Amino acid sequence: MKIRRAVLSGIAVGVIALLCSTATAQDIPRLSNGKPDFSGVWDHPRVADVTRDGNTCGGGTRGCTQKGSGELSFTAEGARRWNGPRIDFTAYCLPWGYSRSSQVEYPIEIVQKPERLAFLYESNNIFHVVHTDGSDHPKDLEPTWMGHSVGKWDGDTLVIDTIGLNGKTYIDTAEHPSSDALHVVERIKYIDSQHVSYEVTFEDPRIYTKPIKNSRVFVRMKPGEELMEYWCMENNKTLLDHHLPDLHLDQINQ
Repeated sequence: MKIRRAVLSGIAVGVIALLCSTATAQDIPRLSNGKPDFSGVWDHPRVADVTRDGNTCGGGTRGCTQKGSGELSFTAEGARRWNGPRIDFTAYCLPWGYSRSSQVEYPIEIVQKPERLAFLYESNNIFHVVHTDGSDHPKDLEPTWMGHSVGKWDGDTLVIDTIGLNGKTYIDTAEHPSSDALHVVERIKYIDSQHVSYEVTFEDPRIYTKPIKNSRVFVRMKPGEELMEYWCMENNKTLLDHHLPDLHLDQINQ
């Protein structure tokens, strides 16, 4: 009798778990084509260094996590660039690039339709389009700061493949370098309706001898919380004083 009760108890637990997982899957927002809809404003970890772990949302929301890659393995070129002189190009208001734009403390918004997804970044008020209409990368890509992205579905996981980056950016705030050979693969899926699993892999054979992997959890922000306006150049007194010493910011707009 005790054995039978244990078996029945195990079956009951299994049924309950199955029902819960089914309910969770049904609660996930979906597009008209049945694929998950990631639309919304998301808080995410501030990843200053891809090698380190972290458990803090950039915007202060609870629930973000980040698993770092650990120590990186450089090629000879990568070691030369990592150990050589570097500048923080963002201080000159140059673009942060695709990888770093997703790793700063500012939230992102996702706007999604069956044929495309757009990331809206609070940082620098920029956007990036991911083509999810089945198309592939163009054969002759002109390298850019944000690259070219296509998305394919692996079940309920969106796999984003990005190439065509210009190599002028760092992977993170710690200034780990990249080249124009950088290839970024992101895997995004729902944990539940309020949390998203995000896994990113960086491959750059000119700089690193093996891929860099980083895993994170994004948290949906509260209703009514929106992206704020962000402009790098505003109130940059050093730059203004150097180039326009006789003008003030309010005079430039006249």
